[in-house]
Amino acid sequence: MFLKCLLENKALFLQYYCKRNLNNNVTSITKIHRELYTRMYPTKVVLANGASINIRYHEPRKIIKLPLDLSLLSEAEKKIRLDKRKPKKKVKITETLDDNFNAKKYLKYLKK
Repeated sequence: MFLKCLLENKALFLQYYCKRNLNNNVTSITKIHRELYTRMYPTKVVLANGASINIRYHEPRKIIKLPLDLSLLSEAEKKIRLDKRKPKKKVKITETLDDNFNAKKYLKYLKK
């Protein structure tokens, strides 16, 4: 009975059920605001050893890189990895040139 009444009065039906005015421009500007994606997206997963596999992931991502577990590395490898993370120091090279150019030597080649 209530549904029949709503269908007869279209303005009231639209007021209750069409709260947002969505179109194709809204979806191209922002992301989809939902927690659970209904479809699965092809995604590449890069493992810690450098190997990569293709999976189906519930969020639209292109690539996922898994972190490296430092507890599995030896002490030498761990030190190398941690040194790579530190900022590199810039080395300034100053070069001194001995300037012994004499312009008077070439005055005889100038044309007047």
